[in-house]
Amino acid sequence: MRRMSARYITTTLPYVNADPHLGHALEFVQADVLVRAWRAHGDDVFFNTGTDEHGQKIFEAAKKAGQEVKAYVDHYAAEFRKLNEVLGLDSPTFIRTTDAKHITAAQEIWNRCKAHGDIYEKEYEGLYCVGHEAFMTEKDLVNGICPDHGVAPQVFKEKNYFFKFKNYESYLLEYLKKPGVIVPEWRRQEAINFVKGGLEDFSISREKERLAWGIPVPGDDSQVMYVWFDALTNYISTLGWPHSAQGASRGEPDLFEKFWVNGTTLQIAGKDQLRFQSLIWQAMLKSAGIKATDIVFYHGFVTSNGQKMSKSIGNVISPYDLVKKYGTDATRYVLLRHVNPMEDSDVTWERLDEWYTANLTNGLGNLVARVMQMATTYLPNPVEMTQETRPDVDVALYIERFEFNRALDSIWERIGHGDALIAVEKPFAGVKSDDVEVRDEALSIITKLVRELNAIATDLEPFMPSTSAKIKEAVLTHKKPENLFPRI
Repeated sequence: MRRMSARYITTTLPYVNADPHLGHALEFVQADVLVRAWRAHGDDVFFNTGTDEHGQKIFEAAKKAGQEVKAYVDHYAAEFRKLNEVLGLDSPTFIRTTDAKHITAAQEIWNRCKAHGDIYEKEYEGLYCVGHEAFMTEKDLVNGICPDHGVAPQVFKEKNYFFKFKNYESYLLEYLKKPGVIVPEWRRQEAINFVKGGLEDFSISREKERLAWGIPVPGDDSQVMYVWFDALTNYISTLGWPHSAQGASRGEPDLFEKFWVNGTTLQIAGKDQLRFQSLIWQAMLKSAGIKATDIVFYHGFVTSNGQKMSKSIGNVISPYDLVKKYGTDATRYVLLRHVNPMEDSDVTWERLDEWYTANLTNGLGNLVARVMQMATTYLPNPVEMTQETRPDVDVALYIERFEFNRALDSIWERIGHGDALIAVEKPFAGVKSDDVEVRDEALSIITKLVRELNAIATDLEPFMPSTSAKIKEAVLTHKKPENLFPRI
C-alpha cells in the first residue's frame, strides 16, 4: 500500500522582464499534474510558484519602458499570477522576491553563509552579460559575442562579495552521486561533468551605485545581492523560513519543517538552469546548514519552426492565445502530450490545429459523444460503476517518472480501443435487433463503454481536470454532455 507523505514542489520563478511564454506554461502544467496526482493519493502537497523581480535586466527594461521599477514588476507579477489561473493550476502559493518575508530570508541565508566562512570581498574585473545577469569568460563567447543574447558583454571593474563555490566540489559530487537526484539521468551526468571540470568562486553582489534595484547586502549599504543568490532563496522563504519555527511556537504550522526538512522536495526547471538549481543552490543550502533538494526535474525548450521563439522573428506563441483558441484543458493537453517532457520540441499553429482536431475533437470528444448518445438512448438508468473497469496503473507510473507524454499516450490508446469496439461490434445496430441475445449483448457493450469513459476520466483528471469532471458528470447524471471540443 502506498505510504502517504508530505510533498513539496516548486517551479522556477519566471523573470518578470517580459510576458509569459510557452516554456513557462509547460513548466507550470507539468508541476500541476504531479500536484493533482499526489493529492488524489492523499499526500499533503505544498505547491510553489511566483516571480523573480530583482536584477539589472528588470531595472533596464523598466527604464526603457519609462516606468518606475516597482510599477513595472507589479504589472508582470499580475500577468504571471493570472497565467496560473488561466492554466487551471491547483491552488499554488505565489511568492514574489519583492515580498518582505522573502527579503528577510535572503538576507538571513547571506548571513548564515557568511558566518560559515563562505563569503568574502574582493575587487574583480570581468565581462558582464546583462542578459545572463552574470560575468562571462572569453571561452563562453563566440567572436566576442554572447551566443545567447547576440551582444558583446560589458567590461566591469568593481568590488564585490564572492561565494566560495570551489569549496563545494567534493560535496556536490557526493550529492550528485545518487541516481534520481536529477531527472533525466543525462542531466545528472552533465552536472557531474560540470563539477569535475572545476568550479570557480562567483560574485554574489553588485555595487548599488550601478544597480540600485536589489536586496541590500546585510551590513553593507553600498552593495545589493546578485539576483540569483536572492531569487533561489524563494524555495524556502515561501515556507516561512527562517521564522516558521517561531510561528509553530504560536500554534501555527511549521511549513519549513514539515515540507522541506521532513518532506520530499522537488524542483522543476528548464534545462538551462542546471548550474543554478543543482549546483549553486545546493552549495548555498549546505553552507547555510539546510537539507539539499531531493530531486530536480529538467524539461527541454519549446521552439517554433526549428527556431527559439522570439518577438523579432515573429514566431512567439502566447499561452494566452492558446487558451483563447483551444480552451484551458486542450492547451494543457498539447503541452503535456505533444511537447516532450525532457527534450526540446517544436510547436507551430499548424501542428497545434492538427493535434486538437485529430485527438480531441475527433478522438476523445467524439468517443464521449457517441457513447453517451447510445447510453441515454438505450439504457433506462445511469450505469453503476464496478471494480471491473479501473484506471490504468501505467498512467500513475508514467507520472511518477515525469513521462507525461507516455501517460497520455496510454490514455489515448484506451480511447482508441473504445472507438475500435464500437466499429467492430456496432452496438448501435445490435440494440435494434429482434434477437434478444444480440440486443442484450449490445446493451452490455454500451454499459462497458460507459464504464470505460469513467475510467478514462479518472486517468485524465491530473492532465485535463475540467474535461474529466464533465465526463464524470455525464456518466453520473446519464446525460450526453455539450460538445467537449468544438471544431475550429
